[in-house]
Amino acid sequence: MKGSALTSHPNSFVSKLQEERLNRLRHRMKVYFDGSRPDHQEALRALWSATYPGKELHGLISDQWKEMGWQGRDPSTDFRGAGFISLENLLFFAKTFSTSFQCLLKKQGGNRSTWEYPFAVAGVNITFMIMQMLDLDALKPRTFIRSVFLQMLSENEWAFDLLYCVAFVVMDKQWLEKNATYMEFNEVLKSTRTQLERELLMDDVLRIEDMPSFTLLC
Repeated sequence: MKGSALTSHPNSFVSKLQEERLNRLRHRMKVYFDGSRPDHQEALRALWSATYPGKELHGLISDQWKEMGWQGRDPSTDFRGAGFISLENLLFFAKTFSTSFQCLLKKQGGNRSTWEYPFAVAGVNITFMIMQMLDLDALKPRTFIRSVFLQMLSENEWAFDLLYCVAFVVMDKQWLEKNATYMEFNEVLKSTRTQLERELLMDDVLRIEDMPSFTLLC
């Protein structure tokens, strides 16, 4: 009897799961980066280790961070726009799709601009763009995109992080196709959002992994 009771209300179960995961994601989105917190310091060190395996980091404030595409010696100042989740997104990308991550970091694909986008700062901007696109802070869904994403979140708790990885490779692809320079970064980011929205609304896209651009990741 217990089994039949559980299976007779699948929609309530899914909505409850969506709510739990949405609340966890909202919480992640509200955490500011705090350089005095040991767990945040450790996450920064983990990002360095995942990005430059075997290369010693001289300090959490160091000119070395500029190699990754931070604006200055202290990367914590660049997290203000999107918070700690933007660091988590970069770390997830580095660990989950290391080949794509390294390729984008080193700007290995295509004919590159002489004035390239800074990799890490671009990552923070991508996190912020996705947060705006999904409109997750709204009490009620204002876009169908958000409803589609919540269904994906119920399928995979890491849907936001996976979407971030897709967004990064789409952004770089569009950057190359437009022969863009840094002054055009915001324009490329807008076209990236348009591409993501188009793919998320496709009838046969039920998971992030179903998005056509997911195949760009390796």
